[in-house]
Parts: sequence; C-alpha cells; structure tokens
Amino acid sequence: MRHGAGRRSVAIGVLAALVVLAGACSRDHRTPLVVYSPHGKALLADLSARFEQVHPEIDVQWVDMGAQDVLDRLRAESVNPQADLWFGAPADVFEHAAAEQLLDPYAPTWAEYVPPEARDSADRWFGTYLTPEVIGYNSVLVPDSAAPKDWDDVVDPRWKGKVLLRDPVASGSMRAIFGAILSRSLAATGSTAAGWAWLRKLDANTKAYAFSPAILYQQLGRGEGAVTLYDMPDIATIADRLHFPVRYVIPASGTPILVDAIALVHGSQHRAAAQAFYEFVTTPAMLLVASRDHFRIPVRTDLVDDSLPPWVRTARQQLKPMVLDRRLIADSLPGWMRYWEANIRRRGAA
Repeated sequence: MRHGAGRRSVAIGVLAALVVLAGACSRDHRTPLVVYSPHGKALLADLSARFEQVHPEIDVQWVDMGAQDVLDRLRAESVNPQADLWFGAPADVFEHAAAEQLLDPYAPTWAEYVPPEARDSADRWFGTYLTPEVIGYNSVLVPDSAAPKDWDDVVDPRWKGKVLLRDPVASGSMRAIFGAILSRSLAATGSTAAGWAWLRKLDANTKAYAFSPAILYQQLGRGEGAVTLYDMPDIATIADRLHFPVRYVIPASGTPILVDAIALVHGSQHRAAAQAFYEFVTTPAMLLVASRDHFRIPVRTDLVDDSLPPWVRTARQQLKPMVLDRRLIADSLPGWMRYWEANIRRRGAA
C-alpha cells in the first residue's frame, strides 16, 4: 500500500513538474517587451496587466527608474539597445534623447489630438500626461493655514531642516522645478543670479535628498520632514493609496506643468509589440484609468471633459501655468544641474 502511495506521489510530482515546465515554455514563447519608465509600480503594473489581457502573446517587462536614469541608460546601451519603449519623463529629457538619435519616429493614431507644444516636430515623442509641480506637506506637522503657499515661502528660514527633496540629479520633476526657478530669474532680471541664490536657500533648508521616490514618500509620511517639492500625481497617490497625512498646494504665482511623454527606442528588437503598447496605454479608456486611479491629467484634447474625474476638472481650473522657455531649459538644464551638484548641494546658503 505504501509502495503504491509512493508511486502515486512520484507520478504527481513528475506531472506537476511537467505542468510548471510547460508553463515556463509557454511563457518563453511570448514576445518580451522591455519598457523603461519613471511612472512607478502602481501605474506600470496596472497598465501592463491590462495590456497582457488583450495581448497574451506579449510579456511586458517594465523597469522603474528616474527620468534622467532612463536617458543615461539609453545612452549606455545605444550600441546594443535593451529597451523597446520609453514611457514617461519630461519632454526636455526626450528632446535630448531625440537629438542623440536614441528614439525612432512614430505617429500614433491620435497624433492630431496633441497640441504642437506637447509633441516632437519629427514624431519622435508625444505627450501623454500633464504633470504639475506642487508644494507638498505633512498635514500632521503643518496645519493647512501654515503650509507654504508659493515657491518663495519654501526658502523661508522657518523651514530650515524641515524640507525633504527627491535627489534632483536623477529626478525629472526636481530638474524641472530647478529649471523653472532659474528660467524665472532670467526672465525677471536677465541673469540666473537670483535663481542660484534661491536654490542655495533651498539647500540650506533641506534636511535630506531621497535616493528614490519611495524613500521620499516614507520620510514625508513618517514626519521626518515637513515640506517637499514634487509632482502633483505622486503626492495625491501617496495620500490616497498609502494613507499618509500628505497634502499639496498649487503655487500661487504659477507652476511648471511638465509634458510627460512616450517614445519608441531606436534599435528596438520588438517594434510591433512596442507600438501596440504605445497605442494601448494612450487609448481614451486607458487614459481615463490613469486619470481616475493614478491621478494623471491626459494630454489628448479629444477627451470629453465630463468623462474626466472631478479632481482633473478642478485642477485645470486652479492651475496657473508658469510661462517658461522650453528650448532654453532643454539646452541649459544639463549644465545647470552640473553646476548645482558641484557648487550648491550640501553647501547651504554659504
């Protein structure tokens, strides 16, 4: 009896192994699609799972990293590209990639519904979401009435040692904020001097630069700092999903509103799969999913306003776009960030 049971156990074990092996082989036959993106696990996992339900023949392998990290990696891999699609980062970062021949032109089916300022003239990237930069704060430590209302409030000495920031070198959002401050200085005075003075004061108030968004969220949520500067979708997400006591203020004088883009990577080995994903995540249905569940504001102009969540309609009314010279920022930002890294980081107001 025991021998029979043993034989059945072995047979079941062999059968289970064959099932696992068959599943692995089946999975291996799917087309791998490598997506580089700073959009975060929640959005990427959601959209990838929805895509794979429609395209079971494709295995989406997304890699979550900062916007500047994506650009640096594409540069390093240009001789032997590993990614197929780049999904998310400010437009100025995509412009550098396009100029370096790292992207392939592709006009999506919805190209006519994107304004000229939210797309590349040669179709090498197109805008997907609008991302406003805002002031975030821990609402347990900071009452709403005491929260900073504008950019200059954040560099007030009362916030010394209470500001938490995402590492600006790797973060597209932080680079955009720094670029906006310096561009504002140029427009107002003809010089970047006032902008650099502002950034020195910000550094003096900064307690820590977080290596990743997740670390920033944890630090702010635990009250290790009181104030941050970051993008509105991420701050709204951590309040909604992680239930951290975090709120945001739209700066009164105006805010940089980034165009988050998407592009095909030059030299992709799976172009058809990349195009399918490109089109899928930018359909009206998926844009509404991103808007409703992940706090993204769609770029496309053909979406019916009433179909959008109330928070999007409210944000569109409240936002005051900061007037910026996009070309100036795109050309100047790499040099500005090198100067900040060498001369301001961790040097305070000195």
